[in-house]
Amino acid sequence: MEKTAINNRYDFVYLFDVHDGNPNGDPDAGNMPRLDPETGHGLVTDVCLKRKVRNYIEIVTSTDPKDDGTNKIFIKEGAVLNNIIAKEYDATGQNTKRAARARMCANYYDVRTFGAVMSTGEKEKNAGQVRGAIQLTFARSITPIITSDHTITRMAVATEKEAEDQKGGNRTMGRKATVPYALYRSHGFISPHLASDTGFSEEDLELFWQALEGMFDFDHSAARGLMAARRLIIFKHNSALGNAPAHKLLECVQVKQHDHSTPARCFEDFEIVIDRDKLPQGVELIERI
Repeated sequence: MEKTAINNRYDFVYLFDVHDGNPNGDPDAGNMPRLDPETGHGLVTDVCLKRKVRNYIEIVTSTDPKDDGTNKIFIKEGAVLNNIIAKEYDATGQNTKRAARARMCANYYDVRTFGAVMSTGEKEKNAGQVRGAIQLTFARSITPIITSDHTITRMAVATEKEAEDQKGGNRTMGRKATVPYALYRSHGFISPHLASDTGFSEEDLELFWQALEGMFDFDHSAARGLMAARRLIIFKHNSALGNAPAHKLLECVQVKQHDHSTPARCFEDFEIVIDRDKLPQGVELIERI
């Protein structure tokens, strides 16, 4: 059954936190938590958040007997992208870039949601480029973060040579960086104009909201500590063009720390204030979390 693309513009605020973990390591800084060097605020890239959404969608749809096969993930671990593009190009039977692009949008959730560059393969098997219906910003911590660098010990070695070097101790040392606590804020924007181009539907949108609500429950690891989605505040416009500038709506949501004399160590140390009086006509406020 053909799905109908969304007709409304959306802007949203997404809050999540981390306890004693590294939410997004920076490979250029020894995998320490990413931060703004001028202010000390923590950062989590949009790419990191999209990865978690993709993983959630793949897990949920792969176990859903009602899934119609249109929610596959294009950018996933171990994928050879040019092989996927060539396969879908051949499957159209039309040998055109336009047909291949349409097929990729129809069958891959992340292509119609976030977009993709699909012109990297063989010259004659080109699926073009897609600009996705949803765009995310970097997440930034509400307050500056302090990173803790811990020494850890492994009571085993990987090779015989290491065992000889350790003279029977069989211990190797390592490092682990964590953030004691931080609350992060990200913004998102959903365009019905781009959705009409990719076929991003109301069903896709609901799946995206569910991913933001539950993706951290499927992403636990020793490195990331305890992460959780805390608030998802959505501004739904009653038109495709929108009823107010996005920044004006996002400014209606303020996050304040109760007591600045001590460092924040839990979500309850913050207050979320929504100025509903500033909401313009034609904008509906939806709180999913």
